[in-house]
Amino acid sequence: MPPEPAVRPSRLVRPTDFVWLFLFGVLTLTSQVGDAFEIVPLALLALIQVLEPRIPGLAAFRGRMVWIALKLVTGYILIGYTGGIQSRYWPVLLLPVVSAATAFGLAGTLSVALATGAAYASFLAWVDWREGLVILVVRFVFLAMVGNLVNALAEDLRVQSRNYRRAAEQLAEANRHVQEAEEAVRRSDRLAALGQLSAGLAHELRNPLGTIRASSEMLNRTLSAENDVAREVAGFITSEADRMNSLVTRFLQFARPLQLRLEPSDLGAMIDRAIAAASREAQSVSIYKNYDPGIAPFPFDAEMMERVVFNLVVNAAQATAPGGAVTVKTRASGGVAEIAVIDRGSGIEPGHLDSIFNPFFTTKPQGVGLGLAIVSKIVDEHGGKIAVESEAGRGSVFRVLLPLTPLAVREAQE
Repeated sequence: MPPEPAVRPSRLVRPTDFVWLFLFGVLTLTSQVGDAFEIVPLALLALIQVLEPRIPGLAAFRGRMVWIALKLVTGYILIGYTGGIQSRYWPVLLLPVVSAATAFGLAGTLSVALATGAAYASFLAWVDWREGLVILVVRFVFLAMVGNLVNALAEDLRVQSRNYRRAAEQLAEANRHVQEAEEAVRRSDRLAALGQLSAGLAHELRNPLGTIRASSEMLNRTLSAENDVAREVAGFITSEADRMNSLVTRFLQFARPLQLRLEPSDLGAMIDRAIAAASREAQSVSIYKNYDPGIAPFPFDAEMMERVVFNLVVNAAQATAPGGAVTVKTRASGGVAEIAVIDRGSGIEPGHLDSIFNPFFTTKPQGVGLGLAIVSKIVDEHGGKIAVESEAGRGSVFRVLLPLTPLAVREAQE
């Protein structure tokens, strides 16, 4: 279910807006002078406080500095007009300091507090500085104390927010792994059920196909040389019987339980053999190798994994335009050897990515849909994983991950 679209803050009526308007309204009603030079800065400060959270575009660092500067300048004008050091409005200087404390770290908070104190200190020019200095120091200390307190509270909130965000990311990652595991279990169940069905059908079809082929050969031998049409039809029967027998063989290969022969083998040598075989069927593309020389021989069934790499390279070559390139890379990391088959071909449609390893799913006109299903089965039997990254029109990357330590050994160690 897609997430609900975020509501723009500018369209919300926030309770704090009414609080700000009420508080500044009280200040206006109890104003000292009561003229426009006092009322306008008060109204402007109220407007700034209401608009600040409503404009997301000014929530970045520069935007926050703009709000802080507006509050400082407006408060400075208000204090200067209503008595300077002696003005009762001096606490409005807390607004830019608190805003800085909630947005920046300790250094930013103290910098704004110093700037605010320096602005306030400029009013000493119009009074007896010895009398006003004490007032100034006391009020500046209060500014710094409030700013430090709010900054400490805001820092705690920022730490908690980071922790919550990290926990949410970990939960999302765990959920992704759970979904992948569930999909793997479902695919294994489908493979098991379809394997049993395929095995039964294949055995039942083998005998009649053999009878059909033998009959077509006998018919072909008894036909006269002049009967070209009948001989051609008999040839069709033989070739189609052979094709169906090949298909039945592939069904049996898919359905038959795999008996792995895990022996320490060289990964690069195995891939070289697979590429050599694939090159005979993919002569129109170039195949490049990029092996990690640090991968030592480890236990895997070299014959079956050769089939895996062969299928992946042939598929990549078929998806690549003539003159293109396919790259086969290997690397080792975290107890896993990775084989990546990379092409820059036609890619896979997004709607097909979840189905390409399912049996009998294919987009090829003459395809059967068992190639990648068999590949996935072999990799699963090794205790590995196969994944694909693809973008239609830009190519695909198939990654095969094989454990460097056999599954039985790992379970015994655990």
